Amino acid sequence: MQGLHLTADLRGCDPAAPVMHDPAALRALCLRAVQQAGLQAVGELFHRFAPPPGGGPAGVTGVVLLAESHLAVHTWPELGAVTLDAYVCNLGEDNSAKAEALMASLQAAFAPRQADRQALQRGRSAPEP
Repeated sequence: MQGLHLTADLRGCDPAAPVMHDPAALRALCLRAVQQAGLQAVGELFHRFAPPPGGGPAGVTGVVLLAESHLAVHTWPELGAVTLDAYVCNLGEDNSAKAEALMASLQAAFAPRQADRQALQRGRSAPEP
């Protein structure tokens, strides 16, 4: 149950980039990043939303179920924004470096002008009384 949960809020991403509005492009990016990080994808779902009021490209949400937990990506092309969420469990080995590699790869692909990252260690054992 112990693991590293990483999130990032990206701003200033190129709204015209295919990964911002094309489910197939976002899927390819996510699966490649998962594989390169040494993690194992066991399921996936990518969904394009309706265009925003006033037109423009529609955002995409993608989820990759990992043997080690999950990756979720949400794009808002109309805002040039992306949120990333990766939780990687450490059952059997410390996968923290893999989680960091996954997030670094995705963040680099979106090339944001600004990124706010958060990290949370999950499932720590309670101290003995």
